[in-house]
Amino acid sequence: MIIKKNIPFNKHFGTENEIKYIKNSINSGHISGRGPFTHKSEKLLKDKIPNSKKILLTTSCTHALEISAILMNFKKGDEVIVPSYTFVTSALAFFMHGAKLVFADIRQDTLNIDENKIESLITKNTRCIVVVHYAGVGCEMQKIMKIAKKNNLVVIEDNAHGLFGKYKNKYLGTIGDLSTLSFHETKNITCGEGGAILINKKKFYNNAEIILEKGTNRIKFSKGLINKYSWISKGSSYVLSDILASFLYSQLKNSNKIQNKRKLIWNYYNNNLKNWSNANNILLPYIPDHCQQSFHMFYIILPNKKNRDLLINFLLKKRIQAIFHYLPLNLSKVIKKDFKNNNCPISKNISERILRLPFFNQIKINQLNYIIKEIRKFKIK
Repeated sequence: MIIKKNIPFNKHFGTENEIKYIKNSINSGHISGRGPFTHKSEKLLKDKIPNSKKILLTTSCTHALEISAILMNFKKGDEVIVPSYTFVTSALAFFMHGAKLVFADIRQDTLNIDENKIESLITKNTRCIVVVHYAGVGCEMQKIMKIAKKNNLVVIEDNAHGLFGKYKNKYLGTIGDLSTLSFHETKNITCGEGGAILINKKKFYNNAEIILEKGTNRIKFSKGLINKYSWISKGSSYVLSDILASFLYSQLKNSNKIQNKRKLIWNYYNNNLKNWSNANNILLPYIPDHCQQSFHMFYIILPNKKNRDLLINFLLKKRIQAIFHYLPLNLSKVIKKDFKNNNCPISKNISERILRLPFFNQIKINQLNYIIKEIRKFKIK
């Protein structure tokens, strides 16, 4: 088989109504934040995630995490436990707002924060635990919430990968006190750049709205609850443009179609690489029985870094873009300079061995077959 074009790692998926809704947004006369499509998208999200208490769209998942950090109102010396193996903003948002970062290692199987290592990291200064549902597979939330309750800690779910995933029949993002979503171009549901914060504790409702709107009580004013608004708190311009919200609305309306296609792609990879992986000491994603994943990505874990890097180059020569993922945050320049370098050996090991395969809704069966065929040709050194 000859592939005439490169197979990219990711390609955003467009549904039939994005352009129509964008035009509607422009014609509405309200293209800034908190417009009609923002409210429609927030309502639709809440309908699709029925256990969520309050949802606010944001300009990114990063900004949703920043809102979470501002809500914590950190004092000098306050600590946040965060997995080392995650995207930089899972930690950066809290670092920017005064917290000391304490890194936890991950599990070998799900690549999520190791719930059995959290308690030993808790001190009198610990304020919250940040969990990341890697690849949309739920962390062990039952134990994590028990630990948090025992130590009077806030749990924040970074659910950038996990929209519509479940843990023990509960939607990811609805279990912790706060959670965040991403609608970045690389995510299942996208509007290019965008995110949301889910607020599951009433005590955070009012302050979250204030932080979202530049530290003002503008949302109360827009609801007619007060006759003027003013600056009363920390905050920033975290509201999503209604043009982007209109794009997001179309994506959300088609979420079942999007998710079903991603499920087919994930299962096709899994079924067709299983025998090869078993024969070559390759690990495929592990999904616990009590978790329903979001089908965000498909990855393989090679025996070592040498083989991972060789396979990347091997596939590139075949016009297939496969990429690795995070570098451990505890080994980053910022952390080495300013913080104790928490030991996270599994994070380092996984970061050197993981390889993510092309995964997007428009990928064709002949492309999948080509990718799988070429991977099977690769000889483990």
